Amino acid sequence: MEKIEPKDSAPEPRHYKNLPIDTLELISVNFSDEAYMGFLEGNVWKYVMRYKMKNGMQDLRKAQYYLELLINRQEIREEN
Repeated sequence: MEKIEPKDSAPEPRHYKNLPIDTLELISVNFSDEAYMGFLEGNVWKYVMRYKMKNGMQDLRKAQYYLELLINRQEIREEN
């Protein structure tokens, strides 16, 4: 199966740019695989649920980004 690569870089507001490590990388390294995947899934839900009320296409793109990360992680799990 072909791996889906996130189309854009991580949604990264200005306030994240000054951190010494990427937030997603920090979570993926320090949380269990199950917890990290739950985080990704929660973000998918969050952005899909609010897109009509808040940021429209921007939120749908964020949901897509997190869904692509979740799919990639699941593919890795299934390969092992």
